[in-house]
Amino acid sequence: MSPESDPTPPLAAPVAAESRKASQSQSSSRASSVSDETHGTKPQRPKPAHRRCSESIIVDRNSPFLELTDEVYDEDDARTMSPRRNSRDVQKMGEEARRALEEQARSLHSSLLALVDRVESVKSEHDKLEGENKFLQSYIGELMSTSKKIIAAGANKGKGKGSRAK
Repeated sequence: MSPESDPTPPLAAPVAAESRKASQSQSSSRASSVSDETHGTKPQRPKPAHRRCSESIIVDRNSPFLELTDEVYDEDDARTMSPRRNSRDVQKMGEEARRALEEQARSLHSSLLALVDRVESVKSEHDKLEGENKFLQSYIGELMSTSKKIIAAGANKGKGKGSRAK
């Protein structure tokens, strides 16, 4: 492989050349030891494919191996989307946002009115039940005082008859 056809960057070329020399010397020594050990009847294992060592991915901008191209993308392509918008797009987005906010405000207003109606109905029910409770308390209080008077009057009659009989 000649240096002109090598696609590695110039800074990594010495490292790649050293690793190639080391791998060639290892493969030649491995081949001689394998030929010494084989007896002809045992199948040989294929040699692993040559793999270059990983190199730096940082390449100088002025490197001849770097290709910079100006590509043209469609309007709908994600790579063309930009935070910069023209006034028509901004106005359209503003109108959409305003409509969404108005719809949300209507929805919240209607739910608030429903809550107010519910609170008023619960309040009127509470007032009604509180009035009934007061009525029942006064009724029970009158019944208790009446029953105490009846019991006291009955006890006085029983004591009077019992004391006369003795």
